[in-house]
Amino acid sequence: METSIRVEDKKSFIQWFLGNYQLKKRESVWILNYLLNHEQLLDHVHFVLEARFCPRAMIISTHCSKEIAFRFYKKHIVTTDADKSFHDIRLHAKEPIYIQLNFKDSKQCIPYMKVLEDNPFIPDDYFLTKSDKKMAEEWLEYSLYEYKKEILLQNINEALDQKNQQLFEHYSDQLKKLEASYIIKK
Repeated sequence: METSIRVEDKKSFIQWFLGNYQLKKRESVWILNYLLNHEQLLDHVHFVLEARFCPRAMIISTHCSKEIAFRFYKKHIVTTDADKSFHDIRLHAKEPIYIQLNFKDSKQCIPYMKVLEDNPFIPDDYFLTKSDKKMAEEWLEYSLYEYKKEILLQNINEALDQKNQQLFEHYSDQLKKLEASYIIKK
């Protein structure tokens, strides 16, 4: 994944973060300091939201957060053992690692927003509510109904232009059925 966030900006952010927040797990401090001191690794670090969807990710929380202290994801394995994640980072230095930081008001934190990247692994419909999905489905049904109705009306007009009673009745019946089926669904 190409990143537009410079390593220097990530370093500055991590320094600021460590200076302003107390982490729930001391190993999290060690990991962030390790990343801070290894620019080659930091080049593969991506700060994201909803890191649990990423193939290789860490979630780190501060004391001011209600979230779990630490979690490491690698493919389908999840662990709270920070030592295992530290070894994985060292052994796979050239693989991307996605980090989510949980701290109070993180979504209003300008320094965090400056290094935050889009998470390419979040499912397309993740942010849609049931209400959104229902509304989209209704809109799609209505659009389809309107499209079919427009086609039938065109066919009816053509049948009238051609003075074809049989086609006129056929398309008129289809239009009645379409309208009846749409009203029943509503």
